[in-house]
Amino acid sequence: MQIKLNKRKQQLKRRKANKAKQKPWLQFRAKKKNMSLHRHVCTTTSKLSAAAAAAAAAAIPWKYKKFAIAQGQKSLTDYLHATRCIPYAYADKIAKNSLTSLTTLITTTLGGSFSPPHFPHNLNKFLRYHPINEFEFFFESIGIHPSKLGSLLPQDNFFFSEDDTLLNAARVLHEFGFPWDRLGILYVESGCFFKCGASELKGRLCRFKRYGFCNAQVVGICLAFPFVFDGQKGDEVEALFCDLGLLFGELGLAECVEGKGNNSVDDWIGVCRKIRLFYDLNGGRSLVELVGGNNGVGVGVILEHGEEELVQATEYFCSFGAKKEDVARLIVDGRELLELDLKTRVVDVVKLLKYFGMSSDDVEDVRRDYAHVLGTVKMGNLPNVMRALGLHEWFFGKIKDGNHWLLVSFVASYPNEVQDEGYLGCLKAIQESRTPTHNISKLNFLHAIGFGENALTMNVYAQMHGTSVELQKRFDCLLRLGIEFSKVCKMITIYPKILSQNPQNLEQKVNFFCQEMGHSLEHLVTFPAFLCFDLENRIKPRYRFHMWIMEKGLSSKKYSIASMVATSNKNFVARAFKIHPAALKHWFEQFYPRNLQV
Repeated sequence: MQIKLNKRKQQLKRRKANKAKQKPWLQFRAKKKNMSLHRHVCTTTSKLSAAAAAAAAAAIPWKYKKFAIAQGQKSLTDYLHATRCIPYAYADKIAKNSLTSLTTLITTTLGGSFSPPHFPHNLNKFLRYHPINEFEFFFESIGIHPSKLGSLLPQDNFFFSEDDTLLNAARVLHEFGFPWDRLGILYVESGCFFKCGASELKGRLCRFKRYGFCNAQVVGICLAFPFVFDGQKGDEVEALFCDLGLLFGELGLAECVEGKGNNSVDDWIGVCRKIRLFYDLNGGRSLVELVGGNNGVGVGVILEHGEEELVQATEYFCSFGAKKEDVARLIVDGRELLELDLKTRVVDVVKLLKYFGMSSDDVEDVRRDYAHVLGTVKMGNLPNVMRALGLHEWFFGKIKDGNHWLLVSFVASYPNEVQDEGYLGCLKAIQESRTPTHNISKLNFLHAIGFGENALTMNVYAQMHGTSVELQKRFDCLLRLGIEFSKVCKMITIYPKILSQNPQNLEQKVNFFCQEMGHSLEHLVTFPAFLCFDLENRIKPRYRFHMWIMEKGLSSKKYSIASMVATSNKNFVARAFKIHPAALKHWFEQFYPRNLQV
């Protein structure tokens, strides 16, 4: 009996040893099988360029588009639920909120033609043999467009069965009250917390509620301030929730919102997004002091004005070059400014300057040196009008610190401004031209950078070439090279054709002017025509010839840039001969461009 037991033990040992030897091979076979499965996975993100997405949608006949989408959502829901064992509620959410990926999947199954009777069967058959990348559909369903996925997708996983942490996190958040199609906001901002366990995530949400907020309020706060899930910002998060607790409680924000019957998740998301706007403007500091100060006037601003309206006002006043915290204080204290038509209302520049306290002498200087900004302008262009004058900081200084009434009273005092007749006559001709849209866009570009409604603006407009987009790129190029806004406008007034140069040429000429010729940008402002001469065939050879003359001591006279560059070829040759006959010979042999005729 003992002998049989010993033999049995030896057999078991040998069997375990053989299994251990075979295990690496089994792992390799499993890995190979998994790789083979991944090879057949249908992915959509690689096909989702803008053109491809449009082509995908066009492949389905318009009269069958609703049918195809509805059937595709049904088939995808059944596939995710029945085949991939995802709970039906979440399979349905994923299918109904991933339209772009679904459309691409549908067109993949068409094979060049769409047959309504056979479509459901073809799609189900395709899904049976071509499993999809579930994460692509999931990410789109929570609000992340497929074209923006990039590195967000797991590298080696295609199915929730391989990594279900994302789906579990989304389930916990959705059950708490987060809208499914907005979870992408949290993932993009603080994606790491999606990898937390369900119990840990529930714990965080419960901690947020302990500050005295209901579920809907917590959802609104988290979607407006996604960084609250960042474990490394504990002090900042603590301060934020304390401030919000005071705003919602003592300052009565929650009571006002609920009093209007607005207590849904969407309502609180909207309120918290407006609070986030002021939070960012103020650098995350003193939120209660900003919004709740002066008897809580900021609470009224948040309740009575929409987010888009506040964003537009913020961008408008920031365009004056003001500090963000000053803009935030201006909007909170100057609620009347939000009632103004800051886009289309027309004002007279000279009247505005006088009303704001500019002296008569200074106004006359503006008339003489900045004629291009005179006349009427739309309020929407006023920030750049002030930048074109170099007075943007002066203007904002006049209306901040409780003086916003100055702008409000000015607009009320001059309700109907009369536009320049010469300007209106030219405008009518533009509207009746062969290409009115193109021409009006060019004119609007000039107004947008601070040119007023006057005859000089029309003269500048007539000498510029290019679309409004091209003109804007050239203008931005000059700003990027370090020339002040007001001085670029002056250069355009003196020589409008500088905006006919492409940005690359402008950059090369400015760099040569400053680096090799050693002049400042201030000098360029006085001679903007420099930018319109050919760099290789005119500027460089003439400048280097001039330097050679100076080095050899052939001339003690130092010529200006304009006399070097703007002089005609005939006069330039005559000058070279007058300096020295040998200099002319050297010019043609060493400096004169070979591709030009003598």
